Amino acid sequence: MGARTTYLWTVPMFHCNGWCVTWGLAAIGGTNICIRRCDPKDIFDNIDLHKVTHMGGAPTVLNMIVNSPVTDRKPLPNKVEIMTGGAPPPPLILSKMEELGFGVSHLYGLTETYGPGTLCLWKPEWDSLPTEERLKLKTRQGVRHLGLDSVDVKDPTTMESVECDGKAMGEIMFRGNTVMSGYLKDTKATEEAFAGGWFRSGDLAVKHPDGYIEVKDRSKDIIISGGENISTVEVETVIYSHPAVLEVAVVARPDNHWGQTPCAFVKLKDGFSVDGQEIIDYCRNRMPRYMAPKTVIFEDLPRTSTGKVQKFLLREKAKALGSIS
Repeated sequence: MGARTTYLWTVPMFHCNGWCVTWGLAAIGGTNICIRRCDPKDIFDNIDLHKVTHMGGAPTVLNMIVNSPVTDRKPLPNKVEIMTGGAPPPPLILSKMEELGFGVSHLYGLTETYGPGTLCLWKPEWDSLPTEERLKLKTRQGVRHLGLDSVDVKDPTTMESVECDGKAMGEIMFRGNTVMSGYLKDTKATEEAFAGGWFRSGDLAVKHPDGYIEVKDRSKDIIISGGENISTVEVETVIYSHPAVLEVAVVARPDNHWGQTPCAFVKLKDGFSVDGQEIIDYCRNRMPRYMAPKTVIFEDLPRTSTGKVQKFLLREKAKALGSIS
């Protein structure tokens, strides 16, 4: 991390009470800067004041930064390396972060894997690729970190590894001493989580020819419409690229004919006014028609204290709407 590392925390240090980067940084003599609330102005002020070199933030934090008022920003004293995890950040957000002077790295993991278990280890030869292709590579979750024994994408039924073709989908599974031993006083849940000898993450992904994994969706979030699997992440990425959209989350809505159809919950940027049909048409022009949302609802998105969208609440709302057909 260099001779002097200063790390800015914008999210709660919740994985194992901070026994991740926080303690590791202190061990090498780095400085942790913690702020009480996630506010773009506070972030820029602290980066400028403490000459921050590294920071962490969920994709929603990156979204807040790139959409912050120009008056809240300050020029970065140096390139700030920011690590992000959770839902894959849209390429558009990564591009805007780079324009502001941040270098973004994508991590992936769970509390059960002691926080981040994989990282998108950047290859020097990728620097010369066209911008669009380079940003797509950045959204991958990558390869295991040094302290983890194994990570793989497997068929949850057969436990066979999926083909490294970037198409075959399976469940991300972990094995190693940085994986939890089990859920406290819950033998049944522990047995289910480790069925087959691997910890099952519940996240669906593909594996590329170079071995890098790419998360497609949570298994409980995938939409099955007319027998086709629809990745909510892919639909959200397209909607995020609409100039009027600030935030979006896509969930399944019941449909008597198709089984399920995509339902998008959208928060617009200040000063913009578009209707649901415009969002639907925008998607239909950029993806297969069956993947485009059939329903668009404009409202604030419910979030956890770490900035993650509470999709279970949105699923309940979509379910309460009943069938669109």
